[in-house]
Amino acid sequence: MRAVQVSRLEGPDSVEVVDVDPPAPRPGHLLIETRAIGVSFPDVLLTKGEYQMRPSLPFVPGAEIAGIVAKAPEGSSFAEGDRVLAFPGIGGFAEAATADPISVFALPDDVSYEVAAALPMNYFTALFALTRRGQLRPGETVLVHGAAGGVGTAAIQVAKALGATVIGVASTEDKRAVALRAGADHAVPVEGFKDAAKQLTGGKGVDVVLDPVGGDRFTDSLRSLATEGRLLVIGFTGGEIPTVRVNRLLLNNITVVGVLWGGFWISQPAYLQQQWADLLPMVEDGRLDPPIGATFPLERAAEALKEIGERRATGKILLVP
Repeated sequence: MRAVQVSRLEGPDSVEVVDVDPPAPRPGHLLIETRAIGVSFPDVLLTKGEYQMRPSLPFVPGAEIAGIVAKAPEGSSFAEGDRVLAFPGIGGFAEAATADPISVFALPDDVSYEVAAALPMNYFTALFALTRRGQLRPGETVLVHGAAGGVGTAAIQVAKALGATVIGVASTEDKRAVALRAGADHAVPVEGFKDAAKQLTGGKGVDVVLDPVGGDRFTDSLRSLATEGRLLVIGFTGGEIPTVRVNRLLLNNITVVGVLWGGFWISQPAYLQQQWADLLPMVEDGRLDPPIGATFPLERAAEALKEIGERRATGKILLVP
């Protein structure tokens, strides 16, 4: 089968498509023929050796897939031919991948493989961030940084589905248009977002800031919060990891909250199935509709990774085998 392989840690340009044997499922695991594959920022970091997980070379990246079950263990709730969504964690950039049943989800016929592959990393993260970590309540206001990207558009849609008003922050007019199409109530430039947030909330400030970017906007994010506001730290696609002057937290009784979806569900794997049960009705009724920014064949995986690594991507980037 064809697979995208990382054999040296030199970034997206170093990945190559190779012919390899199909993976042999571990006992109890499934073999899935891929139909659509999600590409995410951690995949970019893996190609550079900069992610917290560092698999031995060579390896196949790819954490999220949708496809058809090719082999299922006896006693599994899945059978050969089932349509599924899966979060294998690694190995997904290929024509087939293996996954633990705990991270495999039955896919209804009315949900496309492309929509399904866009869900796990971004929408599961956004749901975890806004509900379990951010304690979002209906009627609150959420400010989303990187609002045109995969995590950003997911956060917009999840927040709207949960009854929030959403302000998207993005660097260009085109990206702000993506945020509005994803469902944001307002879209504002990075420059001056703090003042815009205050104006849009009548001086009160926002209840939640969701930040996958980090960098030099962090302090103004704190200043954008209302009393008892929460800043959700998702990641650092901007490159710089900011620091917090903790006296700022005292002024309005605000909270900075770390969000590591993977770190949480690894210790509580049953949480994944709970999340799917929460997300699926929102997908089926159209409240969650992942914007697909671009779709690439496996042979162009390097381009797909660079779209994300260079922060040019809008919406979700997919590969198709």
